[in-house]
Amino acid sequence: MEIEEIWQKVQGVLQESVGGAAFELWFKPVKPLEIKEHSAVLSVPNRFFREWIEDNYPQLFNKALETVLSKQMNVVFKVDQAQTSDIVKKDTLMQTRRTRLANRGIHLNPKYTFDNFVVGPSNQFAHAAALAVGESLGKTYNPLFIYGDVGLGKTHLISAIGNMVIDIDPNAAVMYVSSEQFTNEVVAAIRHEKMGELKDKYRGLDALLIDDVQFIANKTQTQEEFFHTFNALYEKQKQIIISADRPPKELTSITDRLKSRFTMGLIADIQPPSIELKVAILQKKAENQKIFLQDDMAYYLASRIRSNIRELEGCLIKLAANSNLTGNPININMAKDVLKDIFVDDFKPISVEHIQKTVCEYFNIKPIDIKAKKRTKEVTAPRQAAMYIIKQLTDLSLGDIGKSFGGKDHATVIYACKQVESKIDSDENFAKVIEQLINRIKP
Repeated sequence: MEIEEIWQKVQGVLQESVGGAAFELWFKPVKPLEIKEHSAVLSVPNRFFREWIEDNYPQLFNKALETVLSKQMNVVFKVDQAQTSDIVKKDTLMQTRRTRLANRGIHLNPKYTFDNFVVGPSNQFAHAAALAVGESLGKTYNPLFIYGDVGLGKTHLISAIGNMVIDIDPNAAVMYVSSEQFTNEVVAAIRHEKMGELKDKYRGLDALLIDDVQFIANKTQTQEEFFHTFNALYEKQKQIIISADRPPKELTSITDRLKSRFTMGLIADIQPPSIELKVAILQKKAENQKIFLQDDMAYYLASRIRSNIRELEGCLIKLAANSNLTGNPININMAKDVLKDIFVDDFKPISVEHIQKTVCEYFNIKPIDIKAKKRTKEVTAPRQAAMYIIKQLTDLSLGDIGKSFGGKDHATVIYACKQVESKIDSDENFAKVIEQLINRIKP
């Protein structure tokens, strides 16, 4: 195939993967410069595009090319714009480290270090715990379980531990893996009868970092393999670091014996950042990326993006990319235009359906179940949580709330709210789950 034909097919794969809006904004401007036997050099408009793609879709171009060409491909991005020498030097160091680690099978993001993690009241305990683990692997807190809502810095912290361990001992056997990737490896090992190789790969590590462990819910064989891997590493005093979007006790459809293992070490949470911490994060990011960001813009962005740091940093990168392409300075008018799909409407009412959907997604149940007559523990607790949150966030009467749950009466809603209030008072972890859900739901 000619390069144009290959690229047309690659773009089709990309568009199907990320959707139309993201494709038009971030992927369509990328052009192929060279596609050889097992490598491709791609041109990106500026360094902000490259950073955003590498942070959010690190292997997507590789996978798209491999889908089209049916062979393994290595992708290199080339920035189609002159850069200052210090940025080139910094980027070269990052790329060299990334490649060196990847050649050893370690897919850590080299940018995630303790040096560029901004610490505030909402994350200082998790940061201190992670730092202690990095300095004394397997000897202090094992396992270390870090939980918090999406985009608050869990991946950054556990990756920082991995990068620190490699800095201290370049020969350390470290593995960073998402639970999705671990599941895929288990499936592939079963399919190709290579479970022995999988066991050797994971049970000989010095440190295993597994991200978003909640996604192994309902995956029986994956949980079984992870349980034995956990035991093998723990018995040898090798470090295990786990992240999730909720505390171990609240992980649904994960076996009790695995949840019990997660609580054997230290559990640390990350809460949504204050506006001051968000401003500090933006200023640190802008400083590192040589982005000119005035203080009023930092406060404006911090006030419009409510809780998710990943989204906050993504907005800054979007503005920087736009500014770089158009030559216009970053200001509030540009932000309103470029980020109009991201900014939330403060005055938009919260719907019952939105609350029910968010709660069901969190507890991994179907929306139809929460309205049914089922009284199993798996359904009752989410239903009561949803009723409580609706009472807190809407003006609906108790009767109307009951009707939206398959015709329950107001007495059922009163009982549900009392149950939730009582559990909030007696169970700190449950209180954080309710707070987390409310933060996800509120505009």
